[in-house]
Amino acid sequence: MDATRGGSWSSRSKRMAREDPDGEDAADPDGEDAADPDGEDAPDDLDAALDAVRDAYALKDESRTGWELRGVDDPESVAAHSWGVAYLVLALGERFRGELPEVDLDRALRLAVVHDVAEAETGDIATRADTHPERMDPATKAAAERRAMDDLGGPLPDALRAAWDDYETRESPEAVLVKECDLLDVCMQAVIYERDERYDPAAGDPDAFREYEALDEFFATAESRLQTETGREIFERLRRRYDDLR
Repeated sequence: MDATRGGSWSSRSKRMAREDPDGEDAADPDGEDAADPDGEDAPDDLDAALDAVRDAYALKDESRTGWELRGVDDPESVAAHSWGVAYLVLALGERFRGELPEVDLDRALRLAVVHDVAEAETGDIATRADTHPERMDPATKAAAERRAMDDLGGPLPDALRAAWDDYETRESPEAVLVKECDLLDVCMQAVIYERDERYDPAAGDPDAFREYEALDEFFATAESRLQTETGREIFERLRRRYDDLR
């Protein structure tokens, strides 16, 4: 998200809260998390997979913190954002073929679905354009998300983790397309919230958005990170719609 609650930290940094200073998981003092040496209490593969899927479902209830910060009424969840990204891949992906001729849209859909799944553990830790808030170090954020994926993806098919890794490295045409759609989804959502008058800055964090009015920061964070001319063309169309509503 392009703005965060209390600066750059999410309210749901569950994973990081239980790590020791060296980045390792803290040991359970009662030994309850220790593996049974005989394996008698270990879940079977299906149980482990269901547990991992259950934990990822936290995305359905994880609100996008930037919208909350701006006082949006009933803001979208991270899972809703991921659906929006996937839909943009499906609806507009063919328009990027001039610049990404090798792109596989079916694989891009895989990346779109999993691209934010680590936030089920880390919470929505966001990028900001505003220079005021305290920011989370990008390397720290990346490391926390990798550890989260070790947990969430461990018992699931390798293809799931491979798709997430592909998106994170940004080297494949599919990863580039999904990142473009990730940024454009924020802009589309800003247009919708502006059209429907669904936000009240007074209901958000009064110290947020000091350098921007309305939902302008969401466009500012997206614009500088777009990589393709197609992405920039779509961005400009969305920004004009947003400006017309203002």
